[in-house]
Amino acid sequence: MIALPPQPDLDLASLVRTIPDFPKPGIQFRDITTLIGDAAGFAESVRRLSALAAVHRPDFIVAVEARGFLFGAAMATAMGLGIVPVRKAGKLPGVTIGVDYELEYGVDRLELHEGAVLPGHRVVLVDDLLATGGTILATAALMRSVGAEVAAALFVIDLPDLGGSQRLTAARGCWAHLRDIDCVRRRLGFRP
Repeated sequence: MIALPPQPDLDLASLVRTIPDFPKPGIQFRDITTLIGDAAGFAESVRRLSALAAVHRPDFIVAVEARGFLFGAAMATAMGLGIVPVRKAGKLPGVTIGVDYELEYGVDRLELHEGAVLPGHRVVLVDDLLATGGTILATAALMRSVGAEVAAALFVIDLPDLGGSQRLTAARGCWAHLRDIDCVRRRLGFRP
């Protein structure tokens, strides 16, 4: 295995491309495939996210479907931790527990395997992008429903105009994205 050296000055934002009008007109899609396709950029993003997560001393990394799996798995490996996938309903085999949450166009459900996270476990949530905050808040509610402590939620990209960062702050969430790497400002505890 080849470990790439840290590159603290690497501009990760420049490695994320914006695709206009995808998947529909008016949407500016943030495409992380260019970031993860750049070995140095992906390694540095994982290194920075892992540094943010390590501050919270988690027992597990909880990764949100689907692009959160990419960063969460790499972070868990780098930190010597297990990863717990949170998936859309019906995607996990075996017994699951879940939570329903509101979308702008209906209701969806997130699930995890029963027993994957136990009362008292400390977790850090990871997803690629913070938009409205609905998915990550539902994931936090799911973790709390099993008695876990959500220490933080981490993202590669924040789209502040969509209100997710404000919703997390209002929910007293400790959250950060890669532009916050040198100043994790929101250490409020992820409790209602």
